[in-house]
Amino acid sequence: MDKVLRILHLEDDPDYSDLVKAMLEKDGLRVELVLAGDYADFIAALGTAPFDIILADYSLPSCTGLEALQAARQMCPDTPVLLISGAIGEHAAIESLRCGAADCVLKQWPERLVPAVRRALREAEERGQRKALEAQLRQAQKMEEIGQLAGGVAHDFNNLLVVIRGNAEIVLMDPAKLSQENRECLGQIIAAAERAANLTRQLLVFSRKQPMQFQPLNLNQVVENLSKMLNRIIGENIEVQCSYEPHLPFVNADVGMMEQVLVNLVVNARDAMPRGGRLVITTQQTSFQPADAPSHPEARAGQFVCLSVSDTGTGIAPEHLPHIFEPFFTTKPLGKGTGLGLATVYGIVKQHEGWVGVSTQVGSGAIFKIFLPAVAPPAAGTETLQAEQAGRGGSEGVLLVEDDLAVRLLTRRLLESSGYRVWEATTGPEALELWHHHVGEIDLLLTDVVMPEGMTGHELAEVVRAQKPALKVIFISGYGADATGKSTEFIRRTRRYFLQKPFPAAILLDTVRQCLDENLAVTSPITGAS
Repeated sequence: MDKVLRILHLEDDPDYSDLVKAMLEKDGLRVELVLAGDYADFIAALGTAPFDIILADYSLPSCTGLEALQAARQMCPDTPVLLISGAIGEHAAIESLRCGAADCVLKQWPERLVPAVRRALREAEERGQRKALEAQLRQAQKMEEIGQLAGGVAHDFNNLLVVIRGNAEIVLMDPAKLSQENRECLGQIIAAAERAANLTRQLLVFSRKQPMQFQPLNLNQVVENLSKMLNRIIGENIEVQCSYEPHLPFVNADVGMMEQVLVNLVVNARDAMPRGGRLVITTQQTSFQPADAPSHPEARAGQFVCLSVSDTGTGIAPEHLPHIFEPFFTTKPLGKGTGLGLATVYGIVKQHEGWVGVSTQVGSGAIFKIFLPAVAPPAAGTETLQAEQAGRGGSEGVLLVEDDLAVRLLTRRLLESSGYRVWEATTGPEALELWHHHVGEIDLLLTDVVMPEGMTGHELAEVVRAQKPALKVIFISGYGADATGKSTEFIRRTRRYFLQKPFPAAILLDTVRQCLDENLAVTSPITGAS
């Protein structure tokens, strides 16, 4: 055993205490022994815990072994107590074990002392490991329950955002009837709805019901957009500096997840500087060559963008460094941290095919570096092209299935304003009734995924596509794309689309038009559809 054992020994004979220490050290144990000569000294010493083990004489003028055991169990419940006696009867020994003693050892059998101490220490360590695992299990169960709640809240909230944003966009479609002030107010409503949508996306990611939404992203813009909020998070006693590399390459990333990475790193740095300090956020491009042999095991050759967050805080102790990305590992006081912040950072960066590097020195702060693969910038004029496509309507027939009344009415209004003929239903069975009467007129099924009355949008699509293989299908949901469930044969052999609520009106109309215009054979494989 490499560590120094801290032992509290209740014993009125100092010579015997010295003998106990000598026996333990002879067996290879490193010992720091605190001697308490009477009950009062014993109680005072318990207040200086923690101890690895407590040894107590069973018969003392000031107390009995059972009294000492009860006091130790109350003040140090996780510390094993070993009772030692010159003469203890069988009844007293059994009573001691029943009250929680790890073992009872007779002084005339000194050869039993060291094995008993080792066994008590080993059992205490096993109990500690079990308690830690049980605590992690309870935490995981709690996080799962919170995730389910978060997913449900985000789903319902997304339906509200569809209505809020969609109606504002409908009004803005005829700007000539609006004053400049009204147009600005509607623009603010749409911008606020977009920010709220980003929050619900984070809730859905937390609940594992939202996949990453990758897009070409400039990390300079992410830092710039978050800078004001970061100042509020950090407080006035910490100086914040941001250094941006001009002409920074793009990365393929989810903007909400990159914001979460940055916020988590900043909060971690803030907590490492309780008395204030300096926090520096830097972006830069870097490259690794095969011959460079980067020190980080996950590093590889190529062009990368590096986002670094450094602080002048307490730093990370060497014994803690290997564990900082482990879920639930934290050095913060009870109630001050979950141990999930850096674990979340690690998981998000891994999903983005990057890695995290850390350099630190105790008392001198820490630097966290996020490396993400660089990608080509988005093609110029993409947004203009999308806007032009979104402006094109049509006269095809659409079967709209949505159980939320406000979302259904808004979606119907958008489709009909672009010339489409719409049949609407609130459930799968109701949609099938309409389908049987208008099968020849319906060109597109636009359906929510999670619906009441026992039929999902996914199951509805299976039924109608079996009857009309050329039918186009678009799924919509307040959850992520995973809500469509496992792919069946018809979905594996055909292209289908997915819209995440809340979606802009232009995106809805563009997706409908693109889906209807797509001339794809029934047997063609899916490539890139989601």
